[in-house]
Amino acid sequence: MADTRREQRLYREVKETCERYALLAPGDRIMVAMSGGKDSYTLFHLLGKLVPRLPFAVELVAVHLDQVQPGYDGAGLRAHLEASGWPFEILREDTYSVVTSHLPETATYCSLCSRLRRGILYTAAERLRCNKIALGHHRDDSLETFLLNLFYSGKLQAMPASYRTDDGRFEVIRPLVECAEADIAAFAGEQTFPIIPCNLCGSQEGLKRDAMTELLAQLERDHPHVRSIMLNALRNVRPTHLLDRDVARAWAERDPSLRPAPVVEPRTRHAAALPVASGGGDAAPRVRLPVID
Repeated sequence: MADTRREQRLYREVKETCERYALLAPGDRIMVAMSGGKDSYTLFHLLGKLVPRLPFAVELVAVHLDQVQPGYDGAGLRAHLEASGWPFEILREDTYSVVTSHLPETATYCSLCSRLRRGILYTAAERLRCNKIALGHHRDDSLETFLLNLFYSGKLQAMPASYRTDDGRFEVIRPLVECAEADIAAFAGEQTFPIIPCNLCGSQEGLKRDAMTELLAQLERDHPHVRSIMLNALRNVRPTHLLDRDVARAWAERDPSLRPAPVVEPRTRHAAALPVASGGGDAAPRVRLPVID
């Protein structure tokens, strides 16, 4: 039986994320990238409920890329898109053969696969006159990316709610970025979305991202809310307590309206700590000797 509370919670989180980061604007034409996984189905479902309730007009276009993977069956996804009432396209390009022919089985497929897929989707977005592309990355994706960059790339970087592509053509948005993967997985199961399994990166074991997933699971066993706390940390950066000098300078030159520094009255009384021992040198306290007549 479907849990309506879970859907309501996910809907509320997506709505608040869209409002907080201004992801939706009047006149937007948004490509929803449909991979066929639980995340993209949930994203499409929730945006399909949110957009008609907005006080301004926004268009959605669902786009799915058939990458010609062995055993691929997109019939269920096509039926789902047809029943949605939203416009959609299903593209076909054999990126599977390109990835597997260029990389050994021991290599990580994700990077090359995503670059190829991204290029195809950008071309389609331009042809469809879309100004935004919605991706299904969720909270756990962002946290895992943060840990991967921290441990393996030496940089503090996660997944923003939105960013502009390098060529400036599109804004990429992530309405699910504050939603928990566990909630999305449970919701997708309740909705019986026709999931299409991935036979590329989804089939590989021992990936660094899997290690980050396990690390978060271990932490959560001792601290049940650790994922929520980490997400809040990404919203609560303290530039003055980092070592990046460019960030520190930019923060010092920020507009006064951005997180104004609180006015702190100087303390007039302090606890006295009198010495109980001292050594030689200039730091030793000077003792006034009594004058003998």
